[in-house]
Amino acid sequence: MDITTTYRQRQQAFQQEAQQLQKRYERLSLVRLAVFLAAVLLTIFIWSFSWIAALFFVGLFIAAFYRFIVWHQGIQENARHQEELARINASEAEALAHQYQQFPTGAHFLDLDHPYALDLDLFGDFSFFQYTCRASTSIGQARLAAYLLHPVTHPEVLKQRQEAIAELRGELDWRQHFQAFGREAKDDPMHLGLLHQWLSDPPFVANNRWLKRAMYFAPIWFTLGLVLWWTVLPWQIMLVFLIPPALILRKTIEQVNFTHRRTTHAGDTLALYGKLINHIESHTFQKPLLQQLQVQFVQEGKPASHHIQQLAYIISQLNVRFNVFAIFLNIIGLWDLHWVYRLEKWKAELHEDLPRWFEALSEMEALSSLGNLWHNNPEWVMPEWSETPELEAVNVAHPLIQRKVRIGNDLVMPTRGHIKLITGSNMAGKSTFLRTIGLNLVLAQAGSPVCAEKLIFPTVQVYTSMRTQDALHESTSSFYAELKRLKVIIEAVDAANQPDKGQLPVFFLLDEILKGTNSVDRHTGSAALIRQLIKQKGGGLIATHDLELGRLEAEAGGAIENLRIEVAIKDGELDFDYKLKKGVSESFNATLLMKRMGIRIDD
Repeated sequence: MDITTTYRQRQQAFQQEAQQLQKRYERLSLVRLAVFLAAVLLTIFIWSFSWIAALFFVGLFIAAFYRFIVWHQGIQENARHQEELARINASEAEALAHQYQQFPTGAHFLDLDHPYALDLDLFGDFSFFQYTCRASTSIGQARLAAYLLHPVTHPEVLKQRQEAIAELRGELDWRQHFQAFGREAKDDPMHLGLLHQWLSDPPFVANNRWLKRAMYFAPIWFTLGLVLWWTVLPWQIMLVFLIPPALILRKTIEQVNFTHRRTTHAGDTLALYGKLINHIESHTFQKPLLQQLQVQFVQEGKPASHHIQQLAYIISQLNVRFNVFAIFLNIIGLWDLHWVYRLEKWKAELHEDLPRWFEALSEMEALSSLGNLWHNNPEWVMPEWSETPELEAVNVAHPLIQRKVRIGNDLVMPTRGHIKLITGSNMAGKSTFLRTIGLNLVLAQAGSPVCAEKLIFPTVQVYTSMRTQDALHESTSSFYAELKRLKVIIEAVDAANQPDKGQLPVFFLLDEILKGTNSVDRHTGSAALIRQLIKQKGGGLIATHDLELGRLEAEAGGAIENLRIEVAIKDGELDFDYKLKKGVSESFNATLLMKRMGIRIDD
């Protein structure tokens, strides 16, 4: 059974379960109403014999009916969860056909100055991030983006990630339930930032013994005034009993408002995070990294999910102050101060743990996304890290091209002091091949499987110059923007030769360098750049239409090798094979393409 069929069958099964649960919920809604009405009638009947017995019955009924309501609501919540699972499987079936627009684009993670993010299509519409990301929370999406933007430099960390992803690949049920619990996430990074700031704010209730005493004495004070008014005093005297709590509220209003602004939007987010963390806590993992992440949620006595749900509840109670009737709660029992004090007590005990829990949760979501990626692409392989500065790829292909049409290539080359110069006609696939190597290297150094039969790689810092753009706000032409980009790459290659700089060895991917100037300058400048990069022990791939650059191979003593991707013309039609071959390109297709576009060219 293929993966698409599996997803469609799961979609149908979850949808049927959701429908059955919803029907059950609706039937029980009628039962709930009938039980309530019967209880009202029974209470009236019992009251006619004994009001004490009636009150006793009402108390028992309320306790039992509350439990029934909670159980009933759980059925509806489960139905929604099953619907989410059905939608997830439908989305995965569509993603296998490369219809993945429903997933987050990660466009806000794109940094135009990053060494490779723009040129390798990491973020944005139809990007690799959108194809891969199954993280529901903003922190999980940020962690996955960090995986793709920053190569792992420690082999042991890389190995642990690979093992964790391999385990999660087979945990289809666990991953999908994890994803479904988070599908309602609307966590704003700004609100999470305010919550982190609140963790470092000093307390103002817990440190003030008078406020704590007033907070506990306020209900007694109000009750005393109420009893005196009810028994002996005129109602006007009751107003005197309202003055002290009003003065306390006035004095503390600004500090309460400040704490509330820091926390008010985090309540729903924390409740959802609690569900996700509980799902992690309740599973048994085998691989070290997953076990280490799970251990982060272990607390003495109670799990992290309990503490986070508790914090979410406290914030929700403080949010009651939005209600117009909250003034009565404040007058009677200083409601705001009571819940601010609860917040401060929680923070005093667990303020160092919350960031650690968020970190572990985000890591688990990133790993789960890559596990899902491998599950959807079982023909991919886990790459091998090597200390030797040499790249070996067998049948490596671009991950975003559908498997039925993508064509792989082999590549073996040193990653230092060696350049592969790739020539070819228009549309032959030179740029795609550069992106293929670059993206698979990024995946390999994130700990992810790669789209290849085999990939052995060293740790390198990928740099690209493929899509340099002009910047009107800086009055910068595209040619000057490209020169600035090349300068950055040259400096990075030079820094890699100086151990004290801390720069990883550079592997560059350059496409049609110096394309913004005339042919003579382009050839002269390109040849000079290539010679300089070789002199600096740089390594990488350069794609070009300039066939004259192929002559550099003869003078480089093996440091430069010519490769080509040809386009044949058969019966007046272009025939693309997208395969790498040795040597300099011998085919031309620009004239034929221009004729097809209606441009008249004399033979």
